[in-house]
Amino acid sequence: MVGNGGKDRGIVSMTDRERQKRLEPLRVVESHWHELATARAEVPLRSEIDPRRIENALEYAFLAERIAPGLAKLRVAGAHLNDLMGMETSGMPLSTLFTPAGREKLADAVTRVFAEGVMVKIRLTGEEGFGRNALQGDLLLLPLRSDMGDMTRMIGALVTTGRIGRTPRRFGIESVSVHAPALDKTPAETPPVPTAPEPSPARGLAEAATPFEPAPSSDKKKPPYLRLIVSND
Repeated sequence: MVGNGGKDRGIVSMTDRERQKRLEPLRVVESHWHELATARAEVPLRSEIDPRRIENALEYAFLAERIAPGLAKLRVAGAHLNDLMGMETSGMPLSTLFTPAGREKLADAVTRVFAEGVMVKIRLTGEEGFGRNALQGDLLLLPLRSDMGDMTRMIGALVTTGRIGRTPRRFGIESVSVHAPALDKTPAETPPVPTAPEPSPARGLAEAATPFEPAPSSDKKKPPYLRLIVSND
């Protein structure tokens, strides 16, 4: 194999660059979730999600609710999910977007999100066939709590690469990665109240300094002279 003298150094793959650009909606949703989780030191509430903070990802984002072990129903879904299915997806199970073979793995992932409060990232491969060309996808699942405090809500995002073609498009699962967010549940320490420094210890025969105390004010006339009184007791 003949070297090229390092000519390839500094060359960035357009495929990697395009994929990173495609994954930006997932990063937006994940970043907003982490901000809320860090502030609370726990899984955030569904009501705390601010659509304005994920405005650039709304087309690909969705909110889901646990309806059975391993099963989540889409409550709100972005336009991209509707485009993939060729119909309105709100109210449908998330598993509708998956092939029968992929639904078991999805159920395991969904179960862990709700039970353990973990973040799940899934690489997807679109089912091919007549009018359905190659389609790659990435799915992000993040846990949320209801206003009652139970972990039965979820926020996620789904992005794809390739022409959607003939709908509905369903996906198989290529890989699943699970991440446990680092949420510090240790309460913040109360800073110590500053105290006045103690007087320095006497050096040799010197006495410790006595704090100055002003004489109490008096309206009486001051004596016209001072007397020195010495006591040798």
